[in-house]
Amino acid sequence: MKLENKNHQIAIDGPAGSGKSTIAKLLARKLKCLYIDSGAMYRAVTLYIIENDLLNKSENTITRHLKKIKITFRENKKGQAVILNNKDVSKKIRSLVVSKEVSKVSSKKNVRKELVKRQREIAKNQFIVMDGRDIGTTVFPEADLKIYLTASPYIRAIRRKKDLENLSERISTNALIKQIQRRDDLDSSRMISPLSKAQDAIVIDTTNLTISNVLKLINSFLPA
Repeated sequence: MKLENKNHQIAIDGPAGSGKSTIAKLLARKLKCLYIDSGAMYRAVTLYIIENDLLNKSENTITRHLKKIKITFRENKKGQAVILNNKDVSKKIRSLVVSKEVSKVSSKKNVRKELVKRQREIAKNQFIVMDGRDIGTTVFPEADLKIYLTASPYIRAIRRKKDLENLSERISTNALIKQIQRRDDLDSSRMISPLSKAQDAIVIDTTNLTISNVLKLINSFLPA
């Protein structure tokens, strides 16, 4: 593929804390293309559902509300802001309460169907880097390049702890490890678009790698 052309997709998948969002953002910046955090979209929907007391409502009720949910991304000095119905929710969607419920919301068939549709719409006529859990398997099964990032639960918990501390939230490393392992189980066992590695994805274990190391590895798989 020629990097200056449109209609190309790079899919970066992996479990929580594997570094996919950080890597995807930097890679998109390097390639001067569009970056979309699919996980942020599911978190935004989860936040809406929590704030509107819909967690225990029927799938039909939630489906009706999906039409009221507008999610956009806006570039700012800190990177990319997530806008939910005209409000910047970039910090709110990373909270512990959203993290606790996002797998449950993401497993709903109609939620996934709607967001996959939106993700594909965003990608039309674009050179895009998108990260998530089912980008290379479901959203863009024909992606030009598929990367699957992974890391040990301990390292992923340490990374997540730093993120939460930046939001002034406190939780022990052990509690985070349990939360991460629980989310892995939920994400990989759900019936609709489970977390899984695409057969043609390149696996990179980021446990002992720096961000720079990971970017160099991915760069080696890009065309000259």
